[in-house]
Amino acid sequence: MQKDADGFFVDPAEEGKGKAVDPAPAKKEGDQDPAKDNSDLINSTFDVSVTLADQQADPNSPLYSAKTFEELGLHDDLLKGIYDMGFSKPSKIQERALPLLLSNPPTNMIGQSQSGTGKTAAFVLTMLSRVDYSLQKPQALCLAPSRELARQIMTVVVQMGKFTSVQTEYAIKDHLPRDATHVSAQIIVGTPGTMTDLIRRKVIDATNIKVFVLDEADNMLDQDGLGDQTLRVKNMIPRPTAQNMQIILFSATFPDHVRKFASKFAPNANKIELQKNELSVEGIRQFYMDCKNEEHKYDILVSLYSLLTIGQSIIFCKHRHTADRISQRMTAEGHKVASLHGAKDAAERDAIIDAFRNGKDKAGLLPVYLPRGIDIMQVNMVVNYDLPLMNERGADGDDRPDYETYIHRIGRTGRFGRRGISINFVHNQKTWQQMDMIEKALGRQIIRIETDDLDEMEEKMKKALK
Repeated sequence: MQKDADGFFVDPAEEGKGKAVDPAPAKKEGDQDPAKDNSDLINSTFDVSVTLADQQADPNSPLYSAKTFEELGLHDDLLKGIYDMGFSKPSKIQERALPLLLSNPPTNMIGQSQSGTGKTAAFVLTMLSRVDYSLQKPQALCLAPSRELARQIMTVVVQMGKFTSVQTEYAIKDHLPRDATHVSAQIIVGTPGTMTDLIRRKVIDATNIKVFVLDEADNMLDQDGLGDQTLRVKNMIPRPTAQNMQIILFSATFPDHVRKFASKFAPNANKIELQKNELSVEGIRQFYMDCKNEEHKYDILVSLYSLLTIGQSIIFCKHRHTADRISQRMTAEGHKVASLHGAKDAAERDAIIDAFRNGKDKAGLLPVYLPRGIDIMQVNMVVNYDLPLMNERGADGDDRPDYETYIHRIGRTGRFGRRGISINFVHNQKTWQQMDMIEKALGRQIIRIETDDLDEMEEKMKKALK
C-alpha cells in the first residue's frame, strides 16, 4: 500500500477504478417563499444547486426532494425527536440533501450552506438513521475543528435522538479518563487530535464505522495541523470499512484549493449548495468609533454599555491580557462580562460558553477567539475592540485587515435574520486605514461615530438603530 501526494492511501491495483463520472448539470430550485415553520431558519429567498455524482439519478424519483420528513421513511422515534425540536418540515437545504444523504446504497456528500440553514440537523439525522442500535460499537464519527463546536453538535444529536436508544460519547481533550480502554457509544463527536489518539490506542474500534462527518470542513481540511490530523483519522479506519462508509463534508465556504482536496477526500460525492440571495451582513448596522488612543477605547467601551440597551454582546480582542484586563475593569464597574481564551482550561471555557449561551450569567463575552460555527442566539452587538488582521493568521508582517474573519465576527449578531449592530474601534492612522480598507472591500458604508461628545454619540447611534 502507498500514499499519493495528498496523503491518501492508494492501492496500485485499484487505480483507475471508481473515478467520478462527469457530473450532471446543476439542477436549480428557483426562488421560493421561505418556509414559515418553527425551525428558526432564516426567512429569506434561497437558491439550491445540486450536482449529482450519478448521472443516472432520477429527478422524478419521490426521494429526489422531500417536502415533509414523513416522505423520508424515518423511524417514528426519529420523527418524534425532530418534531420535539420544533421542526415542522425540512428547510431548503434539507429538502434536497436528506433524500440524497439517506438513499441506499449510501453516497458521499459535499455540502455548502450558511449557518442557520439546517445543515447540522441534516448530517445528525443521517448519523442517527444509519446506526444499528442493537450493536454496541462506534458506527458514526463526527469531527469538528473545536471542542466548543463539537459540544454544540452533540447537543443536536442528543435532542434529535432523545426517543431512541442511541449512545453517544465525546472525543475531546480531558473528557475521557486517560486510562479509558473501551468506548461502546454508537455516535462519537470530537476533534481530530483526540479522535486520532483514541483510535490509535484502540479505545475506539473503527471497524464498524458507517458514517464519517466533517463540520466546518474547509477549516478541517485546510488549517495547519487540523488537515493532517483529519486525514490521519480517515486513514486509520480499516480499508474495507473506509471503502463502504459514507463521507459527509459540510461548510459555509469552500475555497478552490480546499474544494479540490474535498473532492478527493469524499470521492464520487453528490454536491449541494445553498446560496442566500442577500449579503450575510445585510441586517447588521456597522459603525466605527473614532477614539484618541488605546486608553480612550476602553472609556468609550464602558460608555457604550451605559448609553445603549444591550442584550448580549461579544467583544473581540487581539491579546489575552487585553481581554482579561477589560473583563476585570468592567466587572469592577458592575458589568457582567467574562474573558475567553486558550489560557483557560477546558472545563472553564465550557462553563463560560454554556453560561453565555443560556443567557443566565454573562451579558458580555471577551474572546481572543471564538470558534466558527458557534451559534449564540441572543447576541445583538459585536465589538471589534481590535480589528482582525492577516498577520494573526500567520501571514508574517501582513497588517492588512482579515476580511473573512471580520465577516464571520460581525455575523455573530443579526443571526437568523435578526437585527444587530457591529462596532469597530479605531484609534490611530493605521487602524483608520484598515477600517477604510474593510469598508471598501465590503462595499458598504460603515458609519463614523465621533466620540468627543457622549450625548451626540448616543443620539447618532440610536437614530441609526431605529
